[in-house]
Amino acid sequence: MKVFKNNILRLGGCLLAILLISLAACKKNEGYNTEPVSTDATKPGVVTNIKVTNFNGGAYITYTLPNSGNILYVQGQYKINDKTTRQTKASYYTDTITVDGFAQSKDYEVTLNVVSRANVMSDPVTVKVHPDVPFYKLVKPTVQIVKDFGGVTITALNPKKKDIGVILLALDSSTNVLEVQDQHYTNSDTVNYSVRGYKSVPRKFGVYVTDKYGNVSDTTLVTLTPLFEALLEKNKFSSFRTASDSPIAYGWDVPFLWDGKTDGFSNGWHTAPGVPGPMQVTFGIGASAQLSRFILWERPNEYTYAHGNPRDFSIWGSNSANPKDAKIPESAAAGTVVGDWINLGNYHFPNPPSGLTPGFTNSADEDFVKKGVNFNLPSNSPPVRFMRMIVHRTWSNGDFAHAMEFSVYGKVQ
Repeated sequence: MKVFKNNILRLGGCLLAILLISLAACKKNEGYNTEPVSTDATKPGVVTNIKVTNFNGGAYITYTLPNSGNILYVQGQYKINDKTTRQTKASYYTDTITVDGFAQSKDYEVTLNVVSRANVMSDPVTVKVHPDVPFYKLVKPTVQIVKDFGGVTITALNPKKKDIGVILLALDSSTNVLEVQDQHYTNSDTVNYSVRGYKSVPRKFGVYVTDKYGNVSDTTLVTLTPLFEALLEKNKFSSFRTASDSPIAYGWDVPFLWDGKTDGFSNGWHTAPGVPGPMQVTFGIGASAQLSRFILWERPNEYTYAHGNPRDFSIWGSNSANPKDAKIPESAAAGTVVGDWINLGNYHFPNPPSGLTPGFTNSADEDFVKKGVNFNLPSNSPPVRFMRMIVHRTWSNGDFAHAMEFSVYGKVQ
């Protein structure tokens, strides 16, 4: 029995030694190994039968590899603009290398080298490519910049959903130089956003488009006078309860929506659970005003992107001095009129910036919610005296809703 146990111990020791040797021999290989993996220092042959297929901002280069078992990869080196040189590699498993990021649609030279497993380069082969128009240049002619309340609105089309940046410049009155004011990066098919915070005086603005390779388009320059907007005085807001408004729960009554407290520990607006939706609240804004935007603060902390925070909602308004109640349809396009009420817009609260699933959000998402979120109203919206928010869906898909604070901007008539 003792001999059996000794044999088992010897066998276990051998297996442990083998395991340690194996682990020591294994190294993580990220990308192409720069250390020679062969002692064959023979210079490899060059690629042949080269063909070029151009696309927007780049090209596919196909070729035949030299007949050798010692090839590691093919390297392409090329300048994409006056400043930047790129290097692309394609393993010996493929017969194509992709070169991209070119700034213009014109002839460019690409130098191809075959690299052996001993890190020996072949003689260079120069190939000419002529990429089609880069995507950032296709987006640029669609860019429009127009005056808006407190600033400007920028629109553009990006039908291929490529990564682009739309950069806004504005003339700094103190330096008399165009300075970057906003950088909007996106890969959505439509660009439509506003930059605010400017006085209603003439100012020179500029817009250009860039891509992830650092290429920059020409700049569109315009002089615009932003439309006047001001924060509406909250001390003039008032509750305007109607029969169709949702019942209130937990003492979170409507006036808490404009008390200036957004921390989540104070009261806000909260509807009673168990009541058929959608959830609705109505209030007066103290004057007839053409609204430009509003800021909504949802309930933060552990309620971020959860519980009764609005996910999909609509804003309706009325300019009547004493609007009659009306049952608002569950779904209606902006501009729809129902009795004394008009749909000013349908909105989706932005998804968590982290990209995480609601309910599993992080501190960055919480910080985003705590700052409040701006929502624009159409610049041609009619003036209103009363606002009505209708919550169609919350982040928990529940039967109640809540919010902390509302700020409204516009021009009093």
